[in-house]
Amino acid sequence: MTFKVLISDKMSPKAAEIFEAAGIETLVKPGMTEDELCAVIKDYDGLAIRSATTVTPKVFKAAKKLKVVGRAGIGTDNIDKNAATANGVVVMNTPFGNSITTAEHAIAMMMAVARKIPAANESTHAGKWEKSKFMGVEVASKTLGLIGCGNIGSIVADRAQGLKMKVIGYDPFLSAERAAELNIEKVELDQLLSRADFISLHTPLNDATRNILSKEALAKTKAGVRIVNCARGGLIDETALKEAIESGHVAGAALDVFEKEPATDNVLFGLEQVVCTPHLGASTSEAQENVAIQVAEQMADYLLNGTVTNALNIPSVSAEDAAKLKPYLDLAEQLGSFSGQIIDDGITSINIDFEGNVCKLNTKPISSIILKGILSNAVTSANMVNAPVIAKERGIEMKETKSEATKSSFQTLIRVTIKTDKGEVVVAGTLFNDKPRIVEVGSVRLEASLGTNMLYINNEDKPGLIGELGKLLGDNKVNIANFHLGRGDKKTGALALLEIDNTIDDTLLVNIGKLPSVICAKRLAF
Repeated sequence: MTFKVLISDKMSPKAAEIFEAAGIETLVKPGMTEDELCAVIKDYDGLAIRSATTVTPKVFKAAKKLKVVGRAGIGTDNIDKNAATANGVVVMNTPFGNSITTAEHAIAMMMAVARKIPAANESTHAGKWEKSKFMGVEVASKTLGLIGCGNIGSIVADRAQGLKMKVIGYDPFLSAERAAELNIEKVELDQLLSRADFISLHTPLNDATRNILSKEALAKTKAGVRIVNCARGGLIDETALKEAIESGHVAGAALDVFEKEPATDNVLFGLEQVVCTPHLGASTSEAQENVAIQVAEQMADYLLNGTVTNALNIPSVSAEDAAKLKPYLDLAEQLGSFSGQIIDDGITSINIDFEGNVCKLNTKPISSIILKGILSNAVTSANMVNAPVIAKERGIEMKETKSEATKSSFQTLIRVTIKTDKGEVVVAGTLFNDKPRIVEVGSVRLEASLGTNMLYINNEDKPGLIGELGKLLGDNKVNIANFHLGRGDKKTGALALLEIDNTIDDTLLVNIGKLPSVICAKRLAF
């Protein structure tokens, strides 16, 4: 199978070269309108973009084959991630390709606002010599407050410490161990506001961080503070910042991003205390090439090998993790598909219980594949990206539990408990030499490997079934490859799982169901 990728924005030619070298057919067509993109995208498996292309619900609806959208850069505001997830499309970004470039720009902006370099440059070019007008401040021995201490924030911290600054940080996800490793003092936001001489923002824009520097927050800052934002527009209340600068409480600001972009007009423009650049954080030749290479490698690896890296709407699976997870993902595929095919009633909840060795792994991809398998019997478009959305839309409650101590004799076990309108279905599986096995269906214990064509029979635990079933299949020229049996209690009866060489028709299935002790019979396909 040949995959096709569309590159709809200008980016380094290295991206197309990587796709082509991997055997992926590539079209580079920047500058399209939404309608033009909708007309083209239907034939493509992947879409590689930068900031110019906006991937809307309309685009996703038109993209019948689309599997992945890759953003060469960090910000994904131009991708409707809810629509992507609903349509089963993975969204990836490249958070590391421009990290150094963005961090360096933040440091440069901090120095520029501290020493009033842009205004001094303009004045000097104009033939003036206003030396006393541009009195600045040193950064050495000052306190830098980082709002966000992730990849870029940590690089800024390192560079700032090289300038002999003290660094404090506010980040709800920053552990004490990581803070110590970075030599950052972890503080609460109010502490940071009151102590920092410089504040630099390095956090994504979401409901929790929008206007994190609000009018109220700015009022809590140290008098004479200088603020740097090379992260996302919308993190600062721009009107409130203007008022704080005009009042003299905030000494200056250096902004690379704005609430509305392109920023051809802004309340902060014209203030001599404000340094502005047009979203240049990632604008170096090295960064542009890095993110293009990274997005192409990630997308190609996903399309060809299923490796998920830097995904925003699905659990990421590194190449190293993928090797460890592969047998468990095979088991998950069988558990989900098996469970989905034996259920006829409406599902109300699904619980996935992990026991033993599997608990040491990243179980999120395993759960996603199990859920996809369960839902695929009713929703053919279900995949591991959109399965959680489909489950939520149908009112299905999803839960995951872990216990490193196994309650069974197996070193690892995954048990799926599905509650339906009429009862409960339990299916469990394990690995034998990295090969998946079904070991529990309800209260019935068995050991079954699953082939392409299977016959599932729930029957009363009485003599005679095997002979009658064997004769009926033989008379219809159906060969049995494997025969797995398990016994439960009087209520559940017994189970037979047969691997057969060819599928059976509806008439034969009905006749199997009419055998004296058969409670139900189903065809299963894997």
